[in-house]
Amino acid sequence: MSKKSKKPDNQICANKKARHEYFIEETFEAGVVLQGWEVKAIRSGKMTITEAYVIFRNGEAFLFGSHIQPLLSSSTHVDPDSIRTRKLLLNRREIEKLFGSVNQKGYSCVPLSCYWKNSLVKCQIGLALGKKQHDKRKTLKDRDWERDKQRGFKNAD
Repeated sequence: MSKKSKKPDNQICANKKARHEYFIEETFEAGVVLQGWEVKAIRSGKMTITEAYVIFRNGEAFLFGSHIQPLLSSSTHVDPDSIRTRKLLLNRREIEKLFGSVNQKGYSCVPLSCYWKNSLVKCQIGLALGKKQHDKRKTLKDRDWERDKQRGFKNAD
């Protein structure tokens, strides 16, 4: 039995790189507008968001760069586009807050994870500020220190 941590059973995919590259200031939950073949592919675990980000057009938010690999058994009359821009469903106030922060304060908007909520696909997006190289090194040092500290406590028992 491996000691690897398992992802929660409702989680589809996570963007671990985002927490390394950015300081996450605030998180939001957004619905994702999908086509039928995309839902089938997501149910079989074929979605990634590692290179994705959120863009704003005409007062709406879109998930750009997420990849859903189509199933081989998808319908013949559907032409699947695996990296199409998908609309995110947010409240008007949330969109205005995110749009204002991204345009004026220099923040970015990145997807952190996608998960199932009942039968709907939700995407957790974060308002993020980019880390400098020394911040990334400090984060790695802190993580290593915490791990070593926990090992020391285990060995003392």
